Amino acid sequence: MANRKLKIRDLTLRDGQQSLFATRMPQACIDRLLPLYEGANFYIMEVWGGAVPDSVMRYLDESPWERLRICSKAMKGHSLLSALSRGRNLFGYVPYPDSVLEGFYKEAIKNGLNVMRIFDALNDLDNVKESIRMINELGGIADGAVCYTVDPKEEAPAEPAEKPGFFSRLFGKKTEVPVAPEKIFTDEYFVSKAKAMEGFGAKIITLKDMAGLVNPARIASLMPKLKAAVNVPVDFHTHCTPGYGLASSLVAIINGVDILDTNIWWFGEGSAAPAIELIYIFCQKLGIELEANMEAVGKIRNELYDVRKQLAAFDLNKDHFPKAFDPLADKLPAEIDALFDRAIAAAKANDEESLLAACHAIEDYFGFPKPNLLVKDAEVPGGMYSNMVAQLKALGASDLLDDAMRLIPKVRRDAGLVPLVTPTSQIVGSQAVSVALDRKKGNPDYSNPSNQFISLVKGEYGHTPVAVDPAFREKIAGTPVETPYDVTKYQKPENPVLEDMGGVKLASNQEEYLLLELLPTVANGFLRKRRAEEWEKTQAAAAPKVEEKPAVEAEPVTGPTLNAPMGGRIVEIKVKPGDKIKFGQTMLVYEAMKMENDLSSEIDGTVKRILVAPDQVVATDQALIEYE
Repeated sequence: MANRKLKIRDLTLRDGQQSLFATRMPQACIDRLLPLYEGANFYIMEVWGGAVPDSVMRYLDESPWERLRICSKAMKGHSLLSALSRGRNLFGYVPYPDSVLEGFYKEAIKNGLNVMRIFDALNDLDNVKESIRMINELGGIADGAVCYTVDPKEEAPAEPAEKPGFFSRLFGKKTEVPVAPEKIFTDEYFVSKAKAMEGFGAKIITLKDMAGLVNPARIASLMPKLKAAVNVPVDFHTHCTPGYGLASSLVAIINGVDILDTNIWWFGEGSAAPAIELIYIFCQKLGIELEANMEAVGKIRNELYDVRKQLAAFDLNKDHFPKAFDPLADKLPAEIDALFDRAIAAAKANDEESLLAACHAIEDYFGFPKPNLLVKDAEVPGGMYSNMVAQLKALGASDLLDDAMRLIPKVRRDAGLVPLVTPTSQIVGSQAVSVALDRKKGNPDYSNPSNQFISLVKGEYGHTPVAVDPAFREKIAGTPVETPYDVTKYQKPENPVLEDMGGVKLASNQEEYLLLELLPTVANGFLRKRRAEEWEKTQAAAAPKVEEKPAVEAEPVTGPTLNAPMGGRIVEIKVKPGDKIKFGQTMLVYEAMKMENDLSSEIDGTVKRILVAPDQVVATDQALIEYE
């Protein structure tokens, strides 16, 4: 391993804060950190994409474009800046046509982005091919990411009511042992995807383990095959949630990975990627040069401590920070230093049990979170699990969590054995919750499929790893035939003139209109606030003082109502006062847990009043529409 070097992609400002603090780090905090990053010499810094465009508008009321511009200006080319793109889903949750993809990629590269990591939640190569071509043609670096996943665990067969007697066993009908389904997600499966992406023009290949499910033995088998199959650098991205991350990263290093994704101490480990400081110690002992300025990393680490304190409202471990540690200045106790040696020896000997024991002991010494055994056993991403918890809590049905978790393999198989990564993880998780509720109410499974689940089963997200049963597709989507997304049906969102704000358009330029195309519900509210601020500034000096009128009391609701089944945001209202309504007619579309759902009338009747407006946030059981 002499003279080997390991490049680092720092995830702190994007995936790190998304994994640990729900993407709530405001621009003011990032502005404090960027001057310190200039000298860190990271090969790549991930600063954009993923949940950032959505979350910075939705929760922070900030511009995603401004965030990218500020990062680019501050870094001055010292590190490549990268973003995560969900292929045809881009940074959103539904498929978009090529025109939207190209518009976003073009604007992103113009504003300083260098590397676009492109993955598809189904590992459907047709969904990444055009993105790779566009990024290369626009002058960026296309990073093709293969999503790692595992075949679902098989359900244990039910015990017979009575054990058969001797003669029954001797002369009776033989019990057929069910044949285990063929394994889909083999090493060859992932290698073939990587080779195809390189053939499309990817300049980096990433093994993207979003749930942290790559155990050390698997990466020891898979990494050498990836390295042998492609001629471009290979990057390994994993998370520490179920307890494999640090150990598997060490095995990846030993087996020749070129780039490793890490976070800086206070934003590392737990449900995030491994901490660079621990990786640095392993590299020192292996004689591998880690290509980062650890003195500069130390300065960032010191500032991140205060930043993490500011994010306490979103920090599940706010009362359990890890121990402070500087690998350049602090001497490890002999027994802890020996754990690093033990881990290296176990990794080289393919002794997974001893390797995991040593790595867990290291993490435990520093006070990092213990492995999440529920996520490990369920084999789902931590973010998917937390979304399901929040969804059930909002519904007042937290007691159904175990049932919903057990339903994930069924829903996943029914939908074509999809990998669990955004957006499919949200779609499958939300649908598992819905099926659990169906069963509790005595309704048939899939009584309330979300619009996104219908699209997934129909084929609009792409080809699933295993073909969907035509009968199931017909039940959910109304057709037994796989039907791809029809780009000719794409309708550009309206850019309305705001008469009450001086006749200006909602989106004032191309980059704002791209936000409307990508995330119409969130961008609508965000841009209305920007136009309102501008209008208020122009009117402040000239507007005469108006005497305030007393508030008019709202008319009480007296008729039957259509209520929100759970908290969410109104996307579209499809009826108006006076409309005659039939049972089962779609009344409105609302968004909950980032999934859009049609809400249908439960009675025949006439609409008296609409009690909500588009983009309004509503609570569980809130009245939405009143009938006469």
